[in-house]
Amino acid sequence: MRVLVATEKPFSPIAVEGIKKIVLEAGFEFALLEKYESKAVLLEAVSEVNALIVRSDKIDAEVFAHAPELKIVVRAGAGYDNIDLEAATKAGVVVMNTPGQNANAVAELVFGMLLYAVRNQFNGKAGTELGGKTLGLHAFGNVARNVARIAKGFGMNIVAYDAYCPAELFETNGVKQVLSPEELFKEADVISLHVPSTPETRGSIGKALVGSMRTNAILVNTARQDIINEPELLEVLEARTDLRYLTDIALAADAEAREKLGQRYFATPKKMGAQTAEANVNAGLAAARQIVAYINDGVTRFKVN
Repeated sequence: MRVLVATEKPFSPIAVEGIKKIVLEAGFEFALLEKYESKAVLLEAVSEVNALIVRSDKIDAEVFAHAPELKIVVRAGAGYDNIDLEAATKAGVVVMNTPGQNANAVAELVFGMLLYAVRNQFNGKAGTELGGKTLGLHAFGNVARNVARIAKGFGMNIVAYDAYCPAELFETNGVKQVLSPEELFKEADVISLHVPSTPETRGSIGKALVGSMRTNAILVNTARQDIINEPELLEVLEARTDLRYLTDIALAADAEAREKLGQRYFATPKKMGAQTAEANVNAGLAAARQIVAYINDGVTRFKVN
């Protein structure tokens, strides 16, 4: 059984060693492909592997066609829109993610960006505080629940919307449940987006929702770029000079946004949510353990296709 770690953006050396140790102790072969510069290199590497661990690498029908022995792909992270699930299913390949392993890292980034914004990017001028403000969570999965946990320490009021989350989960986390995105956006001073990229959510955050936000509200996106209706977002932000947008996924019109919006728009140089040493290791090791559990015992707990 051959396990390949294929990462254009590599894991940390500690994570790689941990993955390798888990794989070898299970009696499997370990292979590593890092910083590959072309898809052709990836296609060649997958030709004889049985299991694959990736990060944000694009795994499409062509990859599956070149990997006849492949049984499982694990995306080390929560999001898996970089993997063609339909093609995987047709090829008989199980796809899993590693939910929760990056959750605290992403949640901490939310507050790092918020503090930077409400304190005027630390330019010396008086800012505002998060305490007493209302935080709205759009979806209430692992990351959002960590955001809620941290928000309590700031003394924030917390509301959340998630159509698929049991009501008792809101209650046990001390969060008020609202019944629609429209209600959420109208009720909060800060909206933090945590919805996955699906046909229903793509382009869903646009003029209607953003335009309904409170005066001086802040929208934070550490989820996915394509859930934003970018032209409509920019239109609202230009019209509503009291609103701010913070993200670790730069807009396609990043340069235009910086020029027109100034400090009301902040984007990290690259997607930074999971970019901590701890999250890097956690997700990688979880991926390796899930492969071993699937191959040896047929465990499919985190299967997504």
